Amino acid sequence: MRRAGGARRRWGLAGKVLVTVVSVVVLTAAGYGWSTFRALAGSIVTSDVLSDGTTASGSPSRTITALLVGVDSRTDAQGRPLPQDVLDRMHAGPDDGQLNTDTIMLLRIPADPAKPVVAVSFPRDSYVKLAGDYGTHKINSAYGRAVTDAKRTLEAQGVTGAALQRQAQEAGRKELVATVSQLTGIVVDHYAEINLAGFVELTDAIGGVPVCLTEPVDDARYSGAVLPAGPQTLDGAEALAFVRQRHGLAAGDLDRITRQQAYMAGLAHTLLGGGRLADPATVQRLLGIVGRYVVLDQGWDLDQLVDQVRRVSASNVEFHTIPTVRSDLYTPGDGVAVQIDPATVRSFVRSTLDGLPVPPTTGTSAGATPSTAPPTAPSTATPSTARTTTPTGPAMTTRAPTTGATTRPPTTPPTTGAPTTTVRPITGATVPCVS
Repeated sequence: MRRAGGARRRWGLAGKVLVTVVSVVVLTAAGYGWSTFRALAGSIVTSDVLSDGTTASGSPSRTITALLVGVDSRTDAQGRPLPQDVLDRMHAGPDDGQLNTDTIMLLRIPADPAKPVVAVSFPRDSYVKLAGDYGTHKINSAYGRAVTDAKRTLEAQGVTGAALQRQAQEAGRKELVATVSQLTGIVVDHYAEINLAGFVELTDAIGGVPVCLTEPVDDARYSGAVLPAGPQTLDGAEALAFVRQRHGLAAGDLDRITRQQAYMAGLAHTLLGGGRLADPATVQRLLGIVGRYVVLDQGWDLDQLVDQVRRVSASNVEFHTIPTVRSDLYTPGDGVAVQIDPATVRSFVRSTLDGLPVPPTTGTSAGATPSTAPPTAPSTATPSTARTTTPTGPAMTTRAPTTGATTRPPTTPPTTGAPTTTVRPITGATVPCVS
């Protein structure tokens, strides 16, 4: 891993999921020059996660697909331990030695500026076959399993400290990229990763992010989320709790993805409509956060990214979620997981990223469940509209439901049947109310 720099102008997709795409647009519109971009490029930590030759080549304005990852790590981008006060704000709890990816998302940035930027989320508990010899487990464990194995090897070679953490996480990144590509059939062109501590600082740096809740929540024991109902602006620690909560949500991990997408809609709305990035002091704070907490692959090209996203608007950014079979799959060694049908997911992801109609599919559990998992009844594995409502307020005036995965209470067996809702994604144009 090394810092980006040199004669070539490199740029990265940074921030929590879409923040850098949006930031580049606003910075360009606000008149920030190449020196600002070069300053950011010189501070970012880069990774050779895509050094195995799988990165697609093409013209400077070609369509690209990036894997965006939020990591629940206790170190910064350089592998240095986070201060205790930062961990306290994150409600990190005891260190159990595990390193998981709380956010996994594919982002398609089209060469045609008239087409939308499209993001597809993967529930962290999706039960999938991991790349290599790791077997079938929750997708969020791919990164951590490879890190654990790499640490054993590196420690035996005498590697210690921050170098050990950095090199082990390189293995984790490569395993996650390989697993997502294996599941979806999509070639990953670029990679961006942010530590959850960076997520907290990022939110604070822009003055908070607007969200809306249909009812109050009290999850102080787990995520730390204690929030009232209605429209509100969250600071960094509150926003992290908002997107991490699972306990008390009817669909658990699937509802958490809806929360994450609602946050990102508020983020896009704030950055594009609130004028935050017209403030040089805010920009400088963001540059520092990116340098401390963001890791990118080495291949991002500044000219290409600026050219492709300078005309992106908040209403032209869409968030989708892969279809699922059930959210209460009992597994041999991973507890309760989210069951998916790989063929259905592959078809959905390819169609959604390409802007094509998603073909109606009737998946069965056979495609998603390994022979060691308990049998389940067939299910219609199609996306459905998540629960959203229209709040009042200047930033929240248009209904924007999200494409969510099929969800059912744990006690309800899977059923068959055609979807009865019109699928529309969350966009950055509004801030939807979510449960």
